[in-house]
Formats: sequence, C-alpha cells, structure tokens
Amino acid sequence: MNFQLTRRMFATTATAALLATSLGAAAQPAASDKPIRMIVPLAAGSTVDAVARALGPGFGRATGHPVVVENLVGAGGIPGTTQIVKAPKDGLTLGMISSNHVINPGIYKTIPYDGLKDITPIAVLATVPLVLVVNAALPVKTVKELIAHAKAKPGALNYGSAGNGSTLHLAGELMVSEAGIDMRHVPYRGTGPLITDLIGGQVQLGFVSVSQVAPHVKSGTLRALAVSTSSRSTALPDVPTMAEAGVPKYSFDAWIALIGPSGLPKPLVDGYAAAMKTALASPEAQTALAGQGLMVLDTGPDAAPAFFQAEQIKHQKLVKQSGATLD
Repeated sequence: MNFQLTRRMFATTATAALLATSLGAAAQPAASDKPIRMIVPLAAGSTVDAVARALGPGFGRATGHPVVVENLVGAGGIPGTTQIVKAPKDGLTLGMISSNHVINPGIYKTIPYDGLKDITPIAVLATVPLVLVVNAALPVKTVKELIAHAKAKPGALNYGSAGNGSTLHLAGELMVSEAGIDMRHVPYRGTGPLITDLIGGQVQLGFVSVSQVAPHVKSGTLRALAVSTSSRSTALPDVPTMAEAGVPKYSFDAWIALIGPSGLPKPLVDGYAAAMKTALASPEAQTALAGQGLMVLDTGPDAAPAFFQAEQIKHQKLVKQSGATLD
C-alpha cells in the first residue's frame, strides 16, 4: 500500500493533537497517558487477535496512547462486543471484530445490542481469504470435478466448518447454493479439529483460512481447489478463485474491522482512521499481515457503515438458507 507523505505526516504528527482536542469535547475526556483498550471478542491466536497485536504498537504510536489488547471470548464474540458497545464514548475502548459480527443476528435469538446502530465503524482493515481444500485421497483436482462428483453422489460428501453459522459454514453454504449440489455440513468446535479431520479424511472438504492450511497444501496432505475471494491470494498464487474455477457468481470474504461504541465524535473517528492507516503502512505490520495471508483494504469511516449494512444483508440471506441456529 502506498500512502501520500502528507497523510503519513498528519497521522504521525497531528493525530495526537487531534485526538486530544476531540476527546476534550467528549463526555469523558481521556487523559493523555491512558491506554486504549482494544477488545478482541475472539480467542488469542485467532487471525483477528494476530491482526490486533500486529497493528497495536503502530496505532498506539500514532495516537499517543499505548494499546492493550484484551481477549473476551465466547458465544460468537457477543460478550466481548457487548463490552465494546457499552463502553464510555471517550475513545479509550475500541474493538477489533470479524465478519461474525454481521452473522450473529441471524443465528442467535437474542443479542443485547444492535450490530449496526450501537457501533461506530472506524475502518474495515482486511479481508481473510478462505481456500477450498479437499482431502488428498478424494479423486478430484478441480472445482468442476468436485461439482461433478457431488452431483453424481448427492449427499455423499461431507464439508466441515468451525461451527454452525461460522464464516466457514456460510462459505460452504454459498458454494452449495451457487453450484447446485447436495453435501452434508459437519460443524466442529473451531478450525483445529476441523483441519485434523480434513487431513484424516473424516470430512472430505471445507473452506479454511489460507494461513491455517497453506503448509498442509504445500506438503500435499490437503489439495487446494480455489480461494473464496474475487482475486487470488498472494500466499497461494497458483490457486484460482472460485469464479475462475467454474462458479462465476461465487465471492465470499471474511473480514476484520476496527469499531468503537456508537456516538464517537467524528474528528476522533477520523483521527483513529488516519492512525490505523499509518499502522497498516509500517513494514512490520505489512509483514505480519502478509504472513496471515490477508488482503489489506482501505475502507475508512465514511464508507464503512454502508459496507457493514451490505454485509449484514448478504450474510443474513446465507444464514437463513443454511438454517443455522445456536440458541
């Protein structure tokens, strides 16, 4: 990513002053030496957690506030997100969330917040490419061969995911819908057990994040057929997209975003967005994100609300189609 020098200078030299001015006008002004609490409503070691920890130091330098990453896990990220939306509107509590945020309203009967109205979107940071992998013993080498195999044996193939209503589940559900095939969904408690059973052949295929299965693809224990995104992954450049592989309307992005509670002052939000751009541009962050197989986005606070709305509509359609529910 290339950014204009003037934006870099603003983010590094003027953001702290902007934040101080904005916070001074907020309901609870922030002391200049207080840290920013960055809540990650997912487990330590997850992709979202890795991004938060990679960007935290640079974001802290640009804002003048040290960043403390805190993992609050459980129930699809709802408890952690509840803490974000209920936080004081002083800019000292932010959240790093995933696309689970727009999936949850369809699979949980009750959520103690409105996922669109009760947040302030600051930036959509990156997409998380998923890759469709099959067990090496399955006699298919392309998506077209997989579809033909599935149509010849309806219901015989099992595709695994990290759980009902997870992004991996919905990525598989979209493939079933777009390809017009019949496969059985097998939910797991996380990606670790899923990958183990993919390698062992207990399930034949599934969508998994590129970073988590790239070593198994390179070793030959799993075969990569296509990536879920509209463009190829730099981590697996020889693997086609689903559209290239024969499912022309298929495109599915998992993503990561920075949010705060609703009602954050606009100058503060703009300052945070500029600070995050600076953090994303650092060589250390770029290396870390590339290692996760992520594709960096440039969706700031003006465009982010519309992005959230569109994603919620798309994901709720898939949730309804899948019939997934968790309570």
